Amino acid sequence: MAFQKAVKGTALIGGGAIATVFGLSQFSQYRNKHGAFVHVQAAEAVTVPIKNHFPTREQQILALQTTSEFDVLVIGGGATGCGCALDAVTRGLKTALLERDDFSSGTSSRSTKLIHGGVRYLQKAIMKLDFEQYKMVKEALEERANLLEIAPHLSAPLPIMLPVYKWWQLPYYWLGIKLYDLVAGSQCLKSSYVLSKSRALELFPMLRKDKLVGAIVYYDGQHNDARMNLTIALTAARYGAATANYAEVLCLLKTTDPASGKERVCGVRCRDVLTGQEFDVKAKCVINATGPFTDSVRKMDDQEVPNICQPSAGVHIVMPGYYSPDNMGLLDPATSDGRVIFFLPWEKMTIAGTTDSPTDVTSHPIPTEEDINFILNEVRNYLSVDVEVRRGDVLAAWSGIRPLVTDPNSKDTQSISRNHVVTISDSGLVTIAGGKWTTYRAMAQDTIDAAVQAHDLKAGSSKTIGLQLQGAEDWSPTLYIRLVQDYGLESEVAQHLASTYGDKAFEVAKIAQVTGKRWPIVGKRLVSEFPYIEAEVVYGVKEYARTAVDMVSRRTRLAFLNVQAAEEALPRIVDIMGKELNWSEQKKKEELEAAKKFLYYEMGYKVKSDQLTDSSEISLAPSDIERYKKRFHMFDKDKKGFITILDVQRVLESISVQIAENTLHDILNEVDLNKNGQVELNEFLQLMSAIQKGHVSGSRLAVLMKTAEENLHQRVVIPVDRSGGGL
Repeated sequence: MAFQKAVKGTALIGGGAIATVFGLSQFSQYRNKHGAFVHVQAAEAVTVPIKNHFPTREQQILALQTTSEFDVLVIGGGATGCGCALDAVTRGLKTALLERDDFSSGTSSRSTKLIHGGVRYLQKAIMKLDFEQYKMVKEALEERANLLEIAPHLSAPLPIMLPVYKWWQLPYYWLGIKLYDLVAGSQCLKSSYVLSKSRALELFPMLRKDKLVGAIVYYDGQHNDARMNLTIALTAARYGAATANYAEVLCLLKTTDPASGKERVCGVRCRDVLTGQEFDVKAKCVINATGPFTDSVRKMDDQEVPNICQPSAGVHIVMPGYYSPDNMGLLDPATSDGRVIFFLPWEKMTIAGTTDSPTDVTSHPIPTEEDINFILNEVRNYLSVDVEVRRGDVLAAWSGIRPLVTDPNSKDTQSISRNHVVTISDSGLVTIAGGKWTTYRAMAQDTIDAAVQAHDLKAGSSKTIGLQLQGAEDWSPTLYIRLVQDYGLESEVAQHLASTYGDKAFEVAKIAQVTGKRWPIVGKRLVSEFPYIEAEVVYGVKEYARTAVDMVSRRTRLAFLNVQAAEEALPRIVDIMGKELNWSEQKKKEELEAAKKFLYYEMGYKVKSDQLTDSSEISLAPSDIERYKKRFHMFDKDKKGFITILDVQRVLESISVQIAENTLHDILNEVDLNKNGQVELNEFLQLMSAIQKGHVSGSRLAVLMKTAEENLHQRVVIPVDRSGGGL
């Protein structure tokens, strides 16, 4: 039976290979559309001068208010919108961009962090002989090569392992992955290869060994999505685009065309969200690049227009870095419900996802416990039984909304391709919808081409192939060494700055504060275990960050890596931003609360609270209950049934250990479920039960009490730093 399946699978792929080769021969015309290869630097063809620095937000708002008419006005500051602005401005068009929130605040910052063609889309293209899906994969692979070329500091190739547990799957998957290489052609990052079982386990020791046959490794790209999006926006600003975040479009402006008598879109009425000021921005062409909100802007133009966008929610989780090798990802090609799950190293952590389910459009998508547990269960299926996959190791979780283009009657979002479409309404509103992160540049090119033709704009062809983004020009893999040598930064911090800001890292290093220590000389960290420094907050304000959420989630990626670390960094971030932006004490308090709310709901902090509540079940063996009661009563000498800061201090003093009172308050507050300033015996037992079940990890109180019990009669150093434990 296995042999028959192998033959069938190989035949299918073989037939697909023939179809693909035929498609490749027919595809030359499509490739010629793009012209130059990525190795040709388009910057030489750009006649628009680039500024050394981007304007301030205040200067950008002033430009929006005082410019009589723009050629192009883009609504939406995600990857596609910023890509449109960059494409337009480098063609010499007078360009504006408005974003009602922050750049990359929506879907573009909540991706899988991959720059890829889409292995699963190629599979569908072959199985269904779907040339449109094939073209999408081909285009994405070309754009993958371009993106790695124009922003090498923010992106890099990543090997991804596809483990094989049935012999017949080996030729099936091998041929499929080889076709992926073939479609990439000369732009293939590195050739895929087959691994034996022993070699696969050597490279990915956490992998489940049982029934493992071997593995196939292929290459795709990986990037820092929010930073990439911001860099595109900043590059557009340096070329002269008037870009503004926190500028909300209230309605479209229209005028009557004297020649045809038809109404034409001629601009927008917008509001500066930060000041409340409203003003008009006139433009010859308005482009709707609002992702999941595509239809809401289209309905500003025509209330009767049918929806073209069907949103789909994708949840990701972040786990500690020890769950995956430093430089090897994992692909689960067929989950229990037919989806694809990626398991990837990212920013020294491990990212896993994604799910795919229909959703309502919202600015604040929330990850659900159901989706988080689905991902954890799939991860368990592929990791060794020696690795305990704990719910408590989830450090952050988020949901992103994919703007899939579909027939309004379709219900199955999983079968929908992410092809993009460009439409032009009767009144001239240009809409770009669908697509995927990797193809943002091609989408922008198609959009501006359509806008130029429809509105008779005077502009040449696109110049963004090979056009380097901010930070790429003088970047090199060894740039961080100069930061260490010239400024006295920690090596880890220097590497982070170089891979985040590229050659602009020196501007951050110049404003880094002296630490007062022998080493590092400069660069005070926001939190101890991450390389983000205080100077980045100051620099982030220059990069248009205007809220604490901007800083904690998109200028740094703390919220996406560890929400507890993000919460710990918030007070200092708010203090620094308050000084830079002249915030009042009331404003600082509001920003702190808004950021905590963001972490609580949108980044998975709420599920931490749900794991340990005053109604949590205690599932402990009688012997464990007695052991934990004894430990608790060591602190509760008076048999009150609860412990306070004074009780803990008394025990610590008896073993000559001192911990700051505010630190002790934070430690107890993590377990004080009813928030009455004390930890009852029942709360402590609930904590220990949750730890045993893997729902909670890294509890400082649990570690402190265990250490004190074990070392009651000798002086010890008790660790009280917030651990790497998760939600």
